[in-house]
Amino acid sequence: MSLDKETVRKIAFLARVDVPDDQLAPLAGELSGILDWIEQLREVDTSAVEPMTSVAEMTLPWRDDAVTDGGYPERVTANAPDSQDGFYLVPKVVE
Repeated sequence: MSLDKETVRKIAFLARVDVPDDQLAPLAGELSGILDWIEQLREVDTSAVEPMTSVAEMTLPWRDDAVTDGGYPERVTANAPDSQDGFYLVPKVVE
């Protein structure tokens, strides 16, 4: 698939990218080359290839889906500028 300068100008406008007029022709060539590679990839027969989510066969460890309070409020509020009884103290914003 070959792109012309007007098509590249429209793509740049839609992508909100400012492309100077003198760079439209080289960019059209580069984008056309990328689209040619995509066309070549479409020709590859992948019907016998199983879909995968990772290149390594592994199972991630699971944890119990249980609600907890964390159990360490002093660590959570350690970096707070001001805290009291395990809660953040913030300035009053509504009178």
